[in-house]
Amino acid sequence: MAVILVAFILACLEWDKTFLATAQTCVDESRFKEQVLYVGQQGPPYQLNCPLEPQLTLTWQKDCQQLLTQEGKAYVEFASLSSEDQGNYTCMQQGNSTASFTVRLIVKESQCSKAPDFKPDGGLTRLWSNVGSTEILNCTALLLWDPGEEHCDTTLQWSKDGQPLTNHTLYMQNISSWSPVAGQLMVNSLLVITLRELDDFGLYSCTVRNISSDFSLHNSSGPSHTGAVIAAIVLLLFLTVAAVVYSRCHLNIKLWYRNSYGDYELNDGKLYDAYISYVNNDHDRKFVNFILKPHLENKNAYKVHLNDNDILPGSEPSAELLMNMSRSRRLIVVLSYAYLEQDWCSNNFRQGLLHLLELCQRPILIMLEGQSKRMRPEIKQLLSEHLHRLTILTWRHNSVTPSSVFWKELSLAMPRRVFFHSESAGDPQTVLQDDKDPMLTLDPDYLDCRSDTDPAGDLGLRLPVHKALACKAPVLPVAPITVAEPKPSDIDVSDLGSRNYGARSDFYCLVTEEDL
Repeated sequence: MAVILVAFILACLEWDKTFLATAQTCVDESRFKEQVLYVGQQGPPYQLNCPLEPQLTLTWQKDCQQLLTQEGKAYVEFASLSSEDQGNYTCMQQGNSTASFTVRLIVKESQCSKAPDFKPDGGLTRLWSNVGSTEILNCTALLLWDPGEEHCDTTLQWSKDGQPLTNHTLYMQNISSWSPVAGQLMVNSLLVITLRELDDFGLYSCTVRNISSDFSLHNSSGPSHTGAVIAAIVLLLFLTVAAVVYSRCHLNIKLWYRNSYGDYELNDGKLYDAYISYVNNDHDRKFVNFILKPHLENKNAYKVHLNDNDILPGSEPSAELLMNMSRSRRLIVVLSYAYLEQDWCSNNFRQGLLHLLELCQRPILIMLEGQSKRMRPEIKQLLSEHLHRLTILTWRHNSVTPSSVFWKELSLAMPRRVFFHSESAGDPQTVLQDDKDPMLTLDPDYLDCRSDTDPAGDLGLRLPVHKALACKAPVLPVAPITVAEPKPSDIDVSDLGSRNYGARSDFYCLVTEEDL
């Protein structure tokens, strides 16, 4: 059976060759050969040579069709090869058709020119090591391989930083290969590196068929930029979060800093924290008395003084106006549309604003959102020119809540608040200055804190009472019945015997032991 199969195959080959010779009349079966060219195994141009004498003038035919472009040449040249270039190429001596030779061209795709497949991935591998250690680099490549092809490259070559490895005392190679399946070849190379100095670190490449797999060796004891990169990223994230938080909470941050580290304005002799000027009409009066003043007094514990007189006079300011402003630490002007439409303000607003800036360093102007749009352009221009000397706030529809931006900006423009936790703190200026004058001292040592048992009794036999204070001083003894003749008093006390001093909480004792 095997003999019959072999005979059948040989018969088919002879039939195919006979059919090729008989099918094309220009082919001389006695002058015939086959030639195989592999695409990609060699670079163009590809040449098909004629075995006839080269000094003869030749003509070429492909499958018995004349090739005019190859007239008189001793070979056929191809700029590129493809499967369409296969066929019978016949060269003839010009003028003698009997002198010919046929070459059957077979075009195949070269397996040896295909790119290798490195295992496991073939990318850049980073390795960290120390000087004095040994590293083993494993390079494995799967190659498509045809044993019938000549010049099939299956060799792995190592290089360092683009230069071939030549020092075999430092670098030891172990190369092996095997065929996992038909048409494939697995090539493996192990490179053993002894890291004796810093120059041994670098980029090592394993190359086959002009394709490389890279290994990057780094000194683990050297400086690393990983920590710096992580620190930079963390710092960038922190700055981003800080910027977002500040954009949303910058008013709260400023208020906290002002209330914690700001300067007090207590020893300036002022009686009020703010002096409010407005137009005495229904709308502005309700805004000041039911919104602005209650919030400043109840929420922020400020002392506020109201006055409906004009604060931007066209002429010289009055003495009352100057006195009210001198008593206050801040000046607040409700700059409503009605305020600006007054005759003196509409005719000479510039002069009034300049007077205002002379009287107060940085006045606070409150404008209502709906009415500020109706403000004349010249007034807006004048306010923008002096914006660096003014604090302009806008009351909007959402400013009613205590946590709105309006109240926070107003609190920033007001003085720093002071809270005294002691029950007998009294006047801040007196406490801070530590004044011992009995007229200003709230807790004198000679006060008797007992309640008055006989309010209608003799003035000379009882002591003043201060009910708001705890008893800290010893009680003075009652005067004896037999006493010397009292000294004449310098003050008139004829009408003091009928007064009830026990009902007063702010009475200061003016009677000394000598008076008794």
